[in-house]
Amino acid sequence: MTPASPISRRSFRVSAAGLLAGALAFTAACSGSAADDKKGGSSSGTLKIGLTIPLTGVYAALGPDLQNGFQTYLDQHGGKLGGHKVELVITDEGDGPQTSVPSVTKLIKQDKVTAVVGLSNAATVAANVDLVNDNKVPMIGAVGRPGEIKRQDYVWHTSYLSEEPGVAAAPYIKEAVQGPVYAIGPEYQGGFDQLRGFTETFDKLGGKLANPDGKTKWTPFPATTNFQPYFNEIKNSGAKAVYTFYAGTAAVNFVKQYKQSDIKDIPLYAAGFLTEGAVLGAEGDAAKGVFTSLNYTPTLDIPANRSFVSAYQAKYNTLPTMMSATMYDAAAVLDKAIAAAGDKVTPEAVNAQIANTGKVDSPRGPWEFNTKSHAPVQKWYLREVKQDGTALSNVMVRELGTLG
Repeated sequence: MTPASPISRRSFRVSAAGLLAGALAFTAACSGSAADDKKGGSSSGTLKIGLTIPLTGVYAALGPDLQNGFQTYLDQHGGKLGGHKVELVITDEGDGPQTSVPSVTKLIKQDKVTAVVGLSNAATVAANVDLVNDNKVPMIGAVGRPGEIKRQDYVWHTSYLSEEPGVAAAPYIKEAVQGPVYAIGPEYQGGFDQLRGFTETFDKLGGKLANPDGKTKWTPFPATTNFQPYFNEIKNSGAKAVYTFYAGTAAVNFVKQYKQSDIKDIPLYAAGFLTEGAVLGAEGDAAKGVFTSLNYTPTLDIPANRSFVSAYQAKYNTLPTMMSATMYDAAAVLDKAIAAAGDKVTPEAVNAQIANTGKVDSPRGPWEFNTKSHAPVQKWYLREVKQDGTALSNVMVRELGTLG
């Protein structure tokens, strides 16, 4: 099914600089106390939920999208989840494990949270798997995650497996591009997963990489800010298209420099983060014509999304992103699980009930957890950056199928 009558974006005007600055102001308004027992249960009726999101570093621009999505759900439900008042405790994910592990440790050991939510990159998720399992506290990731997690009893995701954007995009790119495709991405866990999804699927379909050695080109992360040397390699490779994954500041640098390079006319395909949220505002016209694969677009014309977009846009004066939608869904999952946990809400009881969530009536369309992967079974979409009224947006091109 292709959505009809896209939601208007004419009122959408966002300052990327404002969102970046806003990420740094989160923690000041999110501290306090609640009467909790040693396992995170609540005798007063107030529960602490921990949000570990990027407030600093290359992915800081994603922070507002994550927090605001969760907050939108709370606003629509009287500040409660499962009938309990909620206190959000927010910690910094930073660029990866070196920042996120202390943050999640604090939430579990000091703040005694009922659940940890957020976590924007796969490396962060992987580094905290043992921590949440050992302490029996559910962790609900809302962005990327490794495809394989050995101990996932307490690990859930409302987003996707990190390889899925590439898996979804590869068949379309194989048909649309007449020739080899150059693969490039950041040298860390999230980049490995994202690019592997594309390259392995592309290869199985008979596609050929333009990379001279037939392998993805890795750029040091987060150190790489100048992509021109890599663009020279792409130019000399004979590539007919490029596939990539970057997010945050790296995405802005890549897209703006790509547009100014000698390969600007080579079609650019990517996982959705390349043009998602605040980074699109920072990229500006340089992002026009970029194709991305993702599981959400705010123009999806279904009741759950219309309601979500309306509430989000009214409060934050911008349209939600995929991260906003998956955090909204994380709150919805917790709402169901906490309500089902009974009189004494503990992390263990909530985790047990997450497994019984069933269908989630999501802004991206109905989905449910895969019982093995603990990630969604959901639809995927191809989007293209186009001018829509006074704003740039990721406009729906077509559905790419269902994964999960």
